[in-house]
Amino acid sequence: MMTHKQFGVHAIHGGVNRAPSLDGHPLNVDRANRKGHNKITLPQLVRVSSGSILMKKISETAYSSRDRLRRIEGKHNPLVKQLRQAFSHADLTESGDCAIEGIRILEEAIRSGLRFSAVFFRESAQDRAERLLPQIGAQVDTLLLPDALFDSLVPSESPQGVAALVRLKEFALDDVLERLQVGPVVILAGLQDPGNLGTILRSCEAFGSAGVILGEGTVSSFNSKVVRGSAGSVFRLPIVHGRGKSAVKLEEVSEKLCAQGVRLVATSSHKGTSLEKADLKTAAAIFFGNEGAGLPRDVMAKMDELISIPHTQQVESLNAGVAASIVLYEAARQRK
Repeated sequence: MMTHKQFGVHAIHGGVNRAPSLDGHPLNVDRANRKGHNKITLPQLVRVSSGSILMKKISETAYSSRDRLRRIEGKHNPLVKQLRQAFSHADLTESGDCAIEGIRILEEAIRSGLRFSAVFFRESAQDRAERLLPQIGAQVDTLLLPDALFDSLVPSESPQGVAALVRLKEFALDDVLERLQVGPVVILAGLQDPGNLGTILRSCEAFGSAGVILGEGTVSSFNSKVVRGSAGSVFRLPIVHGRGKSAVKLEEVSEKLCAQGVRLVATSSHKGTSLEKADLKTAAAIFFGNEGAGLPRDVMAKMDELISIPHTQQVESLNAGVAASIVLYEAARQRK
């Protein structure tokens, strides 16, 4: 039998139901009902009691979240300098963190299980802390910045008032090769528009891809526009970077892929096998080149097949993000 304590209602004394009123004093339910007041039922008492507890918890959460914020006034704070450097250089910090901004992107980072090093809040956006900090470990630095200082750090013209330094997952070429059953490998050579790269990463996750390899001359996936355009896919998709100490050369990648029995396929604006006739069911690596110049000749010479997306002659070529998305969709359709 369920007791009054399980309902969150105060004890029953001498056969008289007593529960908290809205002003916190005991309410004699039987007497109130006898005096002609509206009848007070058990569910109403539960709502009053539960509502009081809920409001208290909300208040405590808001207080504890704001209490975690450490106010920083100066631009020379080490974490502030790291955030500025990561955003301005579109690269990782010396400690390996990526700068991100916007409440939706931070929530995607949380959902993706990334490790946070620091979170920054704009002074006029402290309410964001109440929403985000309960989801972030207590050991993470949480800083409150004056509006002008915060705005000087982030690249957005209309900042949402929250930014962070997070540690992205690292992947090697072998990690991508282990996922060939998921979909084709996407290799980008000289792609420079961050919006295109963000779109391609999002489509890779949506339609299925073993992973993405960024060749030399390709825009950084740490660019804030890429992160925003990917809608969080950059946090989850295996990405191999063609830069830094672990830089990969497309020629070496091509040789390793061929040794694994992976077909090398390139897209062309007008010539090649029509997309619907191309075989994308088997393990394949699909190359996409620079928006204007396309793929280098030495890379094209190594391709097993060229494919084209049929379109009207009035259009010279498709946007790289659009073309990649169409090819990835067709590859997913053929695998079904």
